[in-house]
Amino acid sequence: MSIETDKTELECSINRGCDAIELIIQPRETDLGEFSVKRSLPTRARKMVGPWIFFDHMGPAEFAPGKGVNVRPHPHINLATVTYLFDGEILHRDSLGSYQTITPGDINLMVAGRGIVHSERERPEVRSTAHKLHGLQLWLALPQQDEEIAPAFYHYPASTIPALTVNGVPLRVLIGQAYGVTSPVKTFAQTLYVEAHLQPGQSLTLPDCEERALYVAKGELQVKDTLVPEFSMVVFKAATGVSITATTESRIALIGGENVGPRFIDWNFVSSRKERITQARQDWAAGRFAKVVGDEDEFIPLPE
Repeated sequence: MSIETDKTELECSINRGCDAIELIIQPRETDLGEFSVKRSLPTRARKMVGPWIFFDHMGPAEFAPGKGVNVRPHPHINLATVTYLFDGEILHRDSLGSYQTITPGDINLMVAGRGIVHSERERPEVRSTAHKLHGLQLWLALPQQDEEIAPAFYHYPASTIPALTVNGVPLRVLIGQAYGVTSPVKTFAQTLYVEAHLQPGQSLTLPDCEERALYVAKGELQVKDTLVPEFSMVVFKAATGVSITATTESRIALIGGENVGPRFIDWNFVSSRKERITQARQDWAAGRFAKVVGDEDEFIPLPE
């Protein structure tokens, strides 16, 4: 998705938890017109978790015929976007010529590198009927040595993503290694992304890594004596053997990985260098980015 304004960090409420928890982020819902998002990263209190620098929860939204997702072409640099849907679909196009429908369970990885432009819309047959959209979109900051690599696009169908059951909890290892399995999704730094669905009373011990956070997309969790409500992101301290317990039926997304160092973020641009973002802004304003193949007529203007 694109950030429509120059305000990247949305307001969030911050709570402190037990000794395993660094903070709990409770994002405020922001209306984007056709649908709403809850943005947990970046915030003033926490810019990144491992290489993850952006975390949006889209919807759930229900669209009438003729309405839906319609994100015009916009640019990215020095990052990779990860799209994961619970419901609905999105049509991805980019300046490399990629044309891909994203459906629930797929992992869509777009590597911006030195620069890419993409749009996110819907197929006419979807838009012409009543339909839904619900999912997560995240950005990964590329390690400094990979920031200027050639842009690329990778699509992993749902059937290729490892699924298993741990202590009775069904889960999928979307990116990285966890619970003895490895996702096929390409990584650039040590990265973790796991989805799990817990029934009331079920517990799950989280895999260890340098930095971790957990988002409650549905339900409510307990971590020791701390309750983590729905639509909250809990950022963990560097503790081992952390266990969560669902108090209601819950769907969670666990993210983490190695610290890749601080990043600057401005509109849809992420980089370790301020001057690189300045150059990207100038290039977009001057029309020097490549156009999205098959979607050349529209674009999102650079915010003032």
